[in-house]
Amino acid sequence: MRLTDFWTRLDEAFGSGYATSIASDQVLSHLDGRTIEQALAAGEQTHVVWRAVVAAYPDRVPARLR
Repeated sequence: MRLTDFWTRLDEAFGSGYATSIASDQVLSHLDGRTIEQALAAGEQTHVVWRAVVAAYPDRVPARLR
C-alpha cells in the first residue's frame, strides 16, 4: 500500500481532522505502543500499520477499506 493510499483510507474512515489526531495522539498496542506517525517514521510498512488501525478500530473502519 502506498503512503498516499494509507492517508486516504485513514481520512475516509475517520474524517480528516480526527484522522490527524489519531495518527499523532493514539498509541496502538499492535504497533508496539507507538502512534501511527511514530511507526511510519520508524519505517514500518504501511500495510502493517493499516492492519493495526483496523484491529484497534474494527467498528470504525468500513469493510471496503479493510
